[in-house]
Amino acid sequence: MSVVYLGVGSNIGDKEANCREALKRLEDIGDTRVTKVSALYPTKAVGGPPQEDYINGVARLETDMTPEKCLDALKSIEDGMGREPADKDHPRLIDLDILLYDDLVLSTDKLKIPHPRMHRRYFVLRGLAEIAPFVMHPLTGKTAEELYEDITVTAGYI
Repeated sequence: MSVVYLGVGSNIGDKEANCREALKRLEDIGDTRVTKVSALYPTKAVGGPPQEDYINGVARLETDMTPEKCLDALKSIEDGMGREPADKDHPRLIDLDILLYDDLVLSTDKLKIPHPRMHRRYFVLRGLAEIAPFVMHPLTGKTAEELYEDITVTAGYI
């Protein structure tokens, strides 16, 4: 089984219910278990047009899916929940992103692991540090907790 960390977010409708529904649907995928979920945090939207704040969290799952099949399953959940196609940084009914997949480093036209912006996103690192403080970012060599501390100090959150 592979260990995958996912970013989960929503800023349309009942945001918390949307995130919970997506996590429930992950459990319905064969050979996949959600084993931990962070708290859901309110987050200001980054970029894009004026929009409502997000609710964001991080989930840990164990799966037998390949990274590509995992991405396809996430997109299927998003589509099944009614996510509309939109430009980058636009409002999302549900947003599911692979952050880490074991210690894999992968870069294709369709998928980049680790997520290319995760180490610069406070809302991602907050949830990841909560549920997996010692998981290592395979490119920076830093733990989630170290990355979270770095961004907290840099962004002036303390």
